[in-house]
Amino acid sequence: QVQLQESGPGLVKPSQTLSLTCTVSGGSITTRHYAWSWIRQPPGKGLEWMGVIAYDGSTYYSPSLKSRTSISRDTSKNQFSLQLISVTSEDTAVYYCAADRTIVVHTTLDEYDYWGQGTQVTVSS
Repeated sequence: QVQLQESGPGLVKPSQTLSLTCTVSGGSITTRHYAWSWIRQPPGKGLEWMGVIAYDGSTYYSPSLKSRTSISRDTSKNQFSLQLISVTSEDTAVYYCAADRTIVVHTTLDEYDYWGQGTQVTVSS
């Protein structure tokens, strides 16, 4: 059973960089065709897909966040990471990592094959 676990600071100051890591167990992030996404849910709003890194290392980003978002991976640790620069209070959200057998954007977490429990990130001085 594949399990995903998000980790990172729960509080980030405005204008700084938000950095989160997703540790994957029970499966490899290089498994053919699998895609590993970052998704967030601001308070009172729906899910927002941020971007994805595929099994081959290729990345794709939401157009609205592309200029501020970077997704990378460490295959030796079976982890993939999110960096979001120049954060504001609008970036306060619960951040999730998720996986699916293809690059796809779902509207709910349970449509993904696997997903983490989420981690709250608050942007505040």
